Amino acid sequence: MSRVGRIAPVRFRRAFFVLVLAVSAGIAAPSPKAPDLAQVGLPDAAETAKILEQFRQAGIPGEYYLEFQLVAMPRRGETKTFNGRLWGSRNEQGAISRVEVTDAQGGQSRLLIQNGERATVWRFRDGKVTKLDAAAVFAPLIPGIEITAFDLQMPYVYWPDAKVQAVKRVLGRPAHAFLFRAPGPIAQQGKVGAVRAYLDTVYNAMTQTELLDASGRIVKTFSLVSLKTVDHQALPKSVDFRNDVTRDKTRMTLTAAALRLDLGPAPFSPEALAEEIRPPATRIIQID
Repeated sequence: MSRVGRIAPVRFRRAFFVLVLAVSAGIAAPSPKAPDLAQVGLPDAAETAKILEQFRQAGIPGEYYLEFQLVAMPRRGETKTFNGRLWGSRNEQGAISRVEVTDAQGGQSRLLIQNGERATVWRFRDGKVTKLDAAAVFAPLIPGIEITAFDLQMPYVYWPDAKVQAVKRVLGRPAHAFLFRAPGPIAQQGKVGAVRAYLDTVYNAMTQTELLDASGRIVKTFSLVSLKTVDHQALPKSVDFRNDVTRDKTRMTLTAAALRLDLGPAPFSPEALAEEIRPPATRIIQID
């Protein structure tokens, strides 16, 4: 398993966005020594905008297919495991992905997640495709897990009110603490007032995020746990989603991947959510 601190800069910078946006090519090399916090200053407005734009453009080159497991670990109760699949690409608006999660009874939840300034999520349920409203994106993908469409979409990196508050150490490295204040339609839902995201100062990789309520209390934390190199690509192998109110946690773990695919437009239209799509026939690499 690759360690966070030993991924070459260009690869580490892109190795996040959960299992949706991850990676660039390159040869692994030891990372430079993490500078002291005193050596890292706050970026000005121009540099802040540059850092965010670089992160928005990060992603797996081409089209790809991923398989993953979700392990729900409630503070009290039984641990449960669910299986998921993801088809990923990019269009003129930004990253787009089709996500399918199967529950213990075999029921399937399908989502099409469009990132970008006009972020949108569609869901297939009860035989029809609907666009999720601002409240529905905060509902669990399936009951019992701590992952929502909002978590996978990460729309806050496009919110207009973004500021760097401080430089703090995360995973042993200095990171810019960005604060993204929720725009009106999101804030009115009462689910999140702001998001604090930590971007490594050298690699521009998001290593942790905190969802804050209107009072500034942390209600949810998302943390990068480990990375894995697959077919010369660094991918996030494990990430944790923790409910800081209930202390329930869900771990998402990558189990298989197929990269550099030609999927065509079929998986990435809302109408296609009503159709069963098979995994690619070849190039799937199992991950241990």
